[in-house]
Amino acid sequence: MSATSLKVRERLQDLVLSTEQALEIKNKLNHEIERGLGKDTHATSSVKCFITYVQDLPNSKERGKFLALDLGGTNFRVLLITLAEGAHFHMDSKIYAVPKDIMTGPGTGLFDHIADCLADFMKEYDVYKEKLPLGFTFSFPCVQEGLTKARLSTWTKGFNCEGVENNDVVKLLKEAIARRGDVQIDVMAVLNDTTGTLMSCAYKKHNCRVGLIVGTGSNACYVEKLENVQLWDGPTEGVPDQVIINTEWGAFGDNDVLENIRTEYDRTIDRESINPGKQLFEKMISGMYMGELVRLVLVKLIREGLIFGGKSSDMIQEKGRFYTKYVSEIESDKQGEYHSCLQVLEELGLGGVATETDMADVRTVCELVSRRAAHLTSAGVACLLDRMGEKDVTVAVDGSVYRFHPHFHHLMMDKISELIDPSIKFDLMLSEDGSGRGAALVAAVACRDR
Repeated sequence: MSATSLKVRERLQDLVLSTEQALEIKNKLNHEIERGLGKDTHATSSVKCFITYVQDLPNSKERGKFLALDLGGTNFRVLLITLAEGAHFHMDSKIYAVPKDIMTGPGTGLFDHIADCLADFMKEYDVYKEKLPLGFTFSFPCVQEGLTKARLSTWTKGFNCEGVENNDVVKLLKEAIARRGDVQIDVMAVLNDTTGTLMSCAYKKHNCRVGLIVGTGSNACYVEKLENVQLWDGPTEGVPDQVIINTEWGAFGDNDVLENIRTEYDRTIDRESINPGKQLFEKMISGMYMGELVRLVLVKLIREGLIFGGKSSDMIQEKGRFYTKYVSEIESDKQGEYHSCLQVLEELGLGGVATETDMADVRTVCELVSRRAAHLTSAGVACLLDRMGEKDVTVAVDGSVYRFHPHFHHLMMDKISELIDPSIKFDLMLSEDGSGRGAALVAAVACRDR
């Protein structure tokens, strides 16, 4: 390793999470979850632990046709799922864009757009005249007040539509459909993408108890015993003694408990975000910020003359210009090969000044940022596995970072194993289309249990 690379590694030690720090994060998260579930502490907990009201998991006996809506990022999907004998299913889906002006415009504009997309889809797939059960995945922090009632707590992921916060999103959806007056649906459930991820996986793996998202945002849900949920206001007789809890762990650290591991880059990301002081754990993990974290580190190294001989470019100085997909591409190169790295640096106007040592250093920065994200996520999952205490658990995972980063899965498997009770067996399973299929399955289970 060159002297420059050694200096780069030394300079970036604050991005390395020790095992002791990971264990401390695991314990702090458990404390915040306890506070989130507690009657007297819920209001002041950073990890809200919202009740989803989903108590039953799929048993592969669900049958029929179900619609699903999936809103959780810059794309929005409508799905039609047919469940048949022998756990067979057929799925049709269509992706619709959510334009920038709609993401930050009035709430009625957003829900009218959703209703228009739903009607378009129902016409295309010839279910326009049918009244079908629907599951609505709405992947933003919500206070759930029942299986079909959820109030948006706060917008995240670049959305900021007026008139939606503190309102019931199912009511807003129904009103938009009523304004059209041409399609009929029966909303059976509103859920978060983490719940959908868990449900989708549980259809095949009946020991699935955790749903995890590592994509544009990051969140997790898990199955909790009713006796630990002090805010439970549903029935207690004749129902399962469990409920899925949507942790909303993206906000972990919003009460300063992670200050000892946050870096200057994390503080810059937060300061320049649309929600300063909020979602601090998520900002250290998710795909929305990973590329920008790498860019901030590179800009600092350039300024200190530790990389590219101190030479810069307009593009590397531009906020948001180092895309998160670049991290996965650069780390996909074999060790000692820099084909993707050079391509990325050429796109950023740095191809002409980059030496092989520079490219190795760029890869190191990507590895440090993505490894830290994987280790933080692992500390969270380890906390949930230890909390539940079940001896064999499948963790359902979805999201672009987990799906496309070449090493994220293995980094997590290794780190979780290091952090949990050694008697617990676990597996991480890529959830096939949790937010879509999962929503339909929540609707299907609700129909099954009627």
